[in-house]
Amino acid sequence: MFNNQHLNKQKFSFQNTKKSPYEVQQINLQRLDKAWKRWLVPDKTGKRFGRPRFKKAGKLRSFCFSRVNHPKAAVKFNGKQIIISRFGAIPVIVHRHIPDGFTIKTATITKKADGYYVSFSLEDKSVPSLIPTDNIKTTVGIDVGLKEFLTTNTGETVPVPKFYRQSQSNLARKQGQADRKKIGSNNWKKAQNKIAKLHQHIARQREDFHYKTAHRLVKEYDLIAVENLNIKGLARNSKLSKSIYDVAWGTFIEKLNAVAVKRGVHVGRGEWPFARTSSQYITKLFKLWS
Repeated sequence: MFNNQHLNKQKFSFQNTKKSPYEVQQINLQRLDKAWKRWLVPDKTGKRFGRPRFKKAGKLRSFCFSRVNHPKAAVKFNGKQIIISRFGAIPVIVHRHIPDGFTIKTATITKKADGYYVSFSLEDKSVPSLIPTDNIKTTVGIDVGLKEFLTTNTGETVPVPKFYRQSQSNLARKQGQADRKKIGSNNWKKAQNKIAKLHQHIARQREDFHYKTAHRLVKEYDLIAVENLNIKGLARNSKLSKSIYDVAWGTFIEKLNAVAVKRGVHVGRGEWPFARTSSQYITKLFKLWS
């Protein structure tokens, strides 16, 4: 299904496919096949994902290259610019330099409201080791909520930032301006782009807050216990759903896990209230993990 012979046959049916490299088309077919399988075949827990949605031409926001800096690769990166075989050399703003010892595996080009972005997936063969349980000195249990973003077992709290709530009136005004424009016109496209940029700004504010909070917790504690919540079930409450999606507990816990792995810190799920002594923490959490 994903070989070049099959894609060559598709050129006669779909003229737009001539413009994109083979590896991009192969990865798109793999993504489509994976989406269908996730909908039709349940996973180990018996859960199935939603049905794939059809995307019209021009609605695909990202495409991926499976090789970077390879002799036959369509994309190359020299630290200051990316070189794409069909577009030439494109200068880029490097937000994070490639660490020494890391190998660039794939490149994904994504179209966002304020421009195009290139993200690389890197491979590092060194695996960080977790702190031995005997060396755990500081522990904390956190409970997430809507009045306070999180509360620790020691009583420390982090306030809820409410990024979406603060921008809601501005968003409503921009959406009203877009509604008064003729759909498909240049002014309508400009108004839609302003809405997209505002949504992007809110998402970046939330992401920055999550990472700063996660880094602060990981620097202070060797073991972090997080309350195990059914976020999807809580979000079904129509009166609280907007606030729950605004604080984004699930996304914060994912970022906390990612930051903790890099520093070798333990993160576990448990039930609130947590024990107040380190020995009780470790015993309870490792029983849950086992």
